[in-house]
Amino acid sequence: MRRRRAVAAVGAVSAGLLLLSACDEPTPIATITVGSDSVSSEATCGGKGKNLSPDEINKCLKDKDAKSITVDQDETVRFGVDPDIADKHWTILMNGQQLVEDSDKTYRTVPGSVFFNAQYGAQGDSTNVAVAVRDGKDDSQNITGVWVFELKKD
Repeated sequence: MRRRRAVAAVGAVSAGLLLLSACDEPTPIATITVGSDSVSSEATCGGKGKNLSPDEINKCLKDKDAKSITVDQDETVRFGVDPDIADKHWTILMNGQQLVEDSDKTYRTVPGSVFFNAQYGAQGDSTNVAVAVRDGKDDSQNITGVWVFELKKD
């Protein structure tokens, strides 16, 4: 009898955990790699298919808890995204401005020097960059998710 209760309790706990894990599905991942170092993140804002307003995007781009990575200006910065992001088209934003054309590939590279060049709007020893995913509709500029990172000058 005691054994049946223990098995039932374990089953109930397992079922509860399974239900909880199904409630909040994680968003796709974006990753930045510099040399052998990398940081990955789920969406800072959105990432679940709903269009974000310009105010939501601007607020998101100021995220104080953004994951950071150190960048040597002579290195290449590699951006990688899950296929779910690539399928909808994505771009890289630097200080809120679009840095590159939209892409449907899972991988992009940008020279590290770009992120600390005043010509591209950089100021100081760090730069906010973001991966922004579109809604997947042809010629649409609607953004549905933003992944924010901080690049620190080495």
